[in-house]
Amino acid sequence: MSSYNDAIIAEFRANRGHVGGTWAGRNLLLLTTRGRKTGREYTAPMAYTRDGDRLLVYASHGGAPTNPDWYENLVAHPDVTVEVGEERFDATATPLTGEERDRLFAQQVERSPQFGDYAVRAAPREIPVVALARRA
Repeated sequence: MSSYNDAIIAEFRANRGHVGGTWAGRNLLLLTTRGRKTGREYTAPMAYTRDGDRLLVYASHGGAPTNPDWYENLVAHPDVTVEVGEERFDATATPLTGEERDRLFAQQVERSPQFGDYAVRAAPREIPVVALARRA
């Protein structure tokens, strides 16, 4: 997966946030987290949606039974860096819970039905929804 992600990251940065292939036309951001074990920085491309001033990302991991590493990293170190288009900024990552998480995940399933499939495959794991809020 690393070389796949590396190619997307390079294309994203070379083209001011625009990429082709399966990501063409989608809302894509780059999320940089600090490794919970290594302390190293890791960058991952991912789809996002907006909720007011916040960006939302979904730790679906394609319906895997475990959370993706980037999610575990931001739980341990919620100070992250976000790249959207040509903009790069520091943000705080907050996993959402309860009704807010459920409502926003349901909205994502309406927009992208494959997230409903991911939820079924991931069960009993609940797919985290994470809010990224710009730090002042």
